[in-house]
Amino acid sequence: MGRKSQRNKNATMFDSDDDTSSVSSSSTMPSERVLNNGMDEVTVHKDALLDQSLDALYEKRSSTREQALASIVDAFNSDMQLEFVENKFATLLHQCLHCIKKGSTKETALASHVIGLLALTVGLGDQAKEILEESVTPLSQALKSGREILKITSILECLAVITFVGGNDPEQTEKSMQTIWQMIHPKLGSNVVATKPSPAVISAVVSSWAFLLTTVDRWTLGPKIWQETVAYLSTLLEKDDRSVRIAAGEALAVIFELGTLEKFSAEAKESANGSVKEGSVSQEALIHMHGLKAKVTKQVRELSAEAGGKGSAKKDLNTQRYLFKDLVEFLEDGCAPETSTKVGGDYLQTATWYQMIQLNYLKHFLGGGFIKHMQENEFLHEVFSFTPKKIGGGKMTNDEKRLFKSPNSALNKARTQFLTKQRMLAKNMNVGHYAATETMEEE
Repeated sequence: MGRKSQRNKNATMFDSDDDTSSVSSSSTMPSERVLNNGMDEVTVHKDALLDQSLDALYEKRSSTREQALASIVDAFNSDMQLEFVENKFATLLHQCLHCIKKGSTKETALASHVIGLLALTVGLGDQAKEILEESVTPLSQALKSGREILKITSILECLAVITFVGGNDPEQTEKSMQTIWQMIHPKLGSNVVATKPSPAVISAVVSSWAFLLTTVDRWTLGPKIWQETVAYLSTLLEKDDRSVRIAAGEALAVIFELGTLEKFSAEAKESANGSVKEGSVSQEALIHMHGLKAKVTKQVRELSAEAGGKGSAKKDLNTQRYLFKDLVEFLEDGCAPETSTKVGGDYLQTATWYQMIQLNYLKHFLGGGFIKHMQENEFLHEVFSFTPKKIGGGKMTNDEKRLFKSPNSALNKARTQFLTKQRMLAKNMNVGHYAATETMEEE
């Protein structure tokens, strides 16, 4: 049911002067709620702003929709919008997809971010799958038509996040990884001319690809593809842009942590002993692969001690040095770095490359909402095996009860499945993986 007159009133908050009304959304104002205290008034005000923002996404003026999307991002960063999502999930998703199809670069970037936040809020379950299934085609089409860096990087991050949450089917994850990888390795037709991607796009592609690689527990990576992937990432370690070098280093860390090279070594040993398997790596190929690893180790060691270049930000330089010092130690001794991140009064710990890369990626995506989500988002609690302490004790709010106690929530229903997947990944680092540089078949 729409509220045409109320929608027009709400839209004035976003400075819209359109004379012609658009189609109304299904949102409703919480005007009949009983206000028991000041906190209830604040809650109602926040809910009203979200409803108004959703209504404003139907307005014709792009700047109005941009402001509404920015307001929604702020709301999802400052609170877990569980009730709003429960009531307005489909409407918000479809309006954001419409903004991506028809909107400006800024509008597309904001809408992409909202969809990612929506996926992280709903967590595991049917809604996360619906987000991925409904979004993957519009996002892929927008990537193909996009030229602006902000638009491309925002869509890449959105696709990575919604696949991370909703891509329980390995084929879905592989499809997203292929779509992401094609931004720097396009499959060209006879009339297509390759355009050189910017450092920002290369960095976003490699980071997003590596982020999804951390979730794949069975990757059928053959020796040829392994060599091509590692060789390409090795060339990125030589680029002038520091963000590209850091992204390449993290991707290489995940690849080597998977233990695929050790698997190839075992196959080659079996082959030498007369137990030949189809597709087994030859001794010659294995020597070349170990040579590649030695080259990468040398590059990483040099980057760990690099002096600051002209115009280099000191923060980025230190990030590079710490990353590559850890990577040198890992490549030489097999010791993954351990990290500890303060979240309120607690500490979130990681002990593997894949955990650290997942944490850094989600921390970057959530920005100012990272602490709030780490404290209250059960999906993230499951991802990182993190249980925050409840501050102050006392009775739980209704939102907290729904978040932590409801046996019927999609999160609780999917908990066992997700934990099993994470444990399998931790135990099967030496299992083969997905062919990174293969590209999607043209439809």
